[in-house]
Amino acid sequence: MAIEIEKKFLINHIPFEQVKYAHKIKQGYIVSDKDKVIRIREKDDEYFITIKGNKIGLSRFEFEYKIPKSDANELFENFCKIGSISKTRHYVDYNGHTWEVDEFHGENNGLVVAEIELESEDEQFEIPNWVIKEVTADARYYNMNLATHPFCKW
Repeated sequence: MAIEIEKKFLINHIPFEQVKYAHKIKQGYIVSDKDKVIRIREKDDEYFITIKGNKIGLSRFEFEYKIPKSDANELFENFCKIGSISKTRHYVDYNGHTWEVDEFHGENNGLVVAEIELESEDEQFEIPNWVIKEVTADARYYNMNLATHPFCKW
């Protein structure tokens, strides 16, 4: 069983000098509610279906599987009616952790958030100086919600 534990933060700038690599990402949502998410992701030339659910504190179940491009295209076209998002994900190593800095595009243009995945909910980590504030508990910043209630409409 896969468990995801992450925290999300607003940042004041992308630390481009620290970015190790980046990916273009498109995500479409098949199911998206407070209990579960089923999404399709295009990450450069790779395609995935992801199932997330049953959030308990900061933790939730996450299962992700690679799928063929043709399947992903069919799913995007025929099943992702809830909405989609596009972003560039920048990977930054900082004091033993990899931070994923998401620069959103389209209707979420101007929004930049950073996420850190943890091994446990009480794991200690250092917060970089480019972090402004934590928004983990603010549902507006969930990718699934940005697909239906984009940043430009706040």
